Amino acid sequence: MAVPMKNGGMKIGKVIMYVILSGVTTGIGAFFGALVGTISKEVIAICLSFAAGAMLYIVSGELIPESNKLYKGRMSSIGNILGFILGILATTI
Repeated sequence: MAVPMKNGGMKIGKVIMYVILSGVTTGIGAFFGALVGTISKEVIAICLSFAAGAMLYIVSGELIPESNKLYKGRMSSIGNILGFILGILATTI
């Protein structure tokens, strides 16, 4: 996170501030996740399924079009499809 900001011309102080803010919010999120996770197994399952859905949205919206632009072939699409299938199979086993 810091290297692209620094290479983009941002001042060191501002980069450090943003990295610290990112770390603090991650810690706060982990704290609340630990509190919510102790409620029940159903709550954990709902939270994890929401996180998985968010990751699938990011992959589908950002990474797949980018890989199709870079490689311009069927192999990136086949690899993505196989990755989704393996992910589904891994969760059912």
